[in-house]
Amino acid sequence: MKLIAAAAMALCMSLTPPAFAQSNPVVVELFTSQGCSSCPPADKLLQELARRNDVIPLALHVDYWDYIGWKDLFARPQHAERQRAYAQVAGRHMIYTPQMIVNGQDDVVGARAMELADLIDAHRSTAAVIRLQASRNGERISIRAQALQPVQEPLTIFLIRFTPQHRTEIKRGENAGQVLNYANVVDDWRILGQWDGKAVFETSTTVEGPRPAVVLVQKPGPGAIVAAELVK
Repeated sequence: MKLIAAAAMALCMSLTPPAFAQSNPVVVELFTSQGCSSCPPADKLLQELARRNDVIPLALHVDYWDYIGWKDLFARPQHAERQRAYAQVAGRHMIYTPQMIVNGQDDVVGARAMELADLIDAHRSTAAVIRLQASRNGERISIRAQALQPVQEPLTIFLIRFTPQHRTEIKRGENAGQVLNYANVVDDWRILGQWDGKAVFETSTTVEGPRPAVVLVQKPGPGAIVAAELVK
């Protein structure tokens, strides 16, 4: 029992937000499904990550489990396409849920909290490649990016919108009878532009509604996420 308690304490400490603000947060993408019985623990873990100020967790619900009895209310085909693209880059021949991708580079089974914590710590310690600034004034978001190191390949600038909290009663399928909470559910993902990293990148865009936004700068592939900024 003492060992179990110690492991639980270590897990809690690993997911506790640090006291300082993080200028280069780590992006954790969770590929999940309401129709997957293995996903609720990972969904709960993402809620814990959402409390941190050095991590930007994003829930990308996929649609490929919809056939087993419950259609995921938040699923989008584009999320599964992104997951397949990650798998192809990594040389994997299958995709699964729950899966977490850390900064576009490392993957871990979504419920393995300690492995995830180790990956987050490793990415937090890497030097910033891009200085990214994003601010919001009403419905307009302004973005500025500057390379701190030479950029070897074109980068893509993304804008993501998400809803911080959802609560759903699952009536059919593997999770039938459960009422589940979801954090940072992505409902919009678009490209703002391509950038070669040479000159300063500046742009602005309009958004509708009060939902938060995330700006991502990512290498092609999809590859490494080299900068991210949360805009509330």
